[in-house]
Amino acid sequence: MRVALADDAAVLREGLARVLAEAEIEVTAQAGTPDELLAAIAQQRPDVAIVDIRMPPTWTDEGLTLAGEIHRSFPEVGVLLLSQYIEAEYALKLLDTNTARTGYLLKDRVLDITDLVGALDRIAAGETVVDPALVSQLVNRAQPASRLDDLTRREREVLALMAEGLTDRGIAERLYLTPGTVETTSATSSSSSNSRPPQPTTAASEPSSPTFVRQCPSPQAVVEGRSRRGAACRSKPPLCRDP
Repeated sequence: MRVALADDAAVLREGLARVLAEAEIEVTAQAGTPDELLAAIAQQRPDVAIVDIRMPPTWTDEGLTLAGEIHRSFPEVGVLLLSQYIEAEYALKLLDTNTARTGYLLKDRVLDITDLVGALDRIAAGETVVDPALVSQLVNRAQPASRLDDLTRREREVLALMAEGLTDRGIAERLYLTPGTVETTSATSSSSSNSRPPQPTTAASEPSSPTFVRQCPSPQAVVEGRSRRGAACRSKPPLCRDP
């Protein structure tokens, strides 16, 4: 695994680089600005770029813009965006635009090297990594007129099993349904779970493991629940299966 780091704080970059090196992950470059990172990626082509969402010159959403540029110019390079706080609007913009090789995690997650390495592996493999704090916020916020209220009992069961990481085949076996029925039901459940993103907040008591999805067209369709390592939800619409 080869990664490039982008953070305007040299101390944080070097600290993360040491942690990654101890996990036998090669850090090909450390950059303090978006231009420096793009130049390094063009020359070295790492597997994943780890990018702080707040970069110079305005320290607002430069990291988000940089992630989009990386996906356009170097589609084979994954991007893991790090944020100090849950910023749902930025996260959803990132995940709605880029449905593969993409991740969004709170900086607190990188303190657990197992979670960090697992996220990098899955992003490099083409999957999407979503911080559980973001998933929890999307699911648990107040929704006066949520379309989730219109779901049938069966659709809710399918959606819940999707959150556990079951594939369509696994859901069919659990609920004694045909794969075709699960495919139709899961498509309806996912389309009904979209809603307006909430305001940013912190996440002091969220689950410790990131939620992993594979090329999900709508990250809001994922419901909270600690996903198994290697688990998959819906991918290229309308069906996703484990390889």
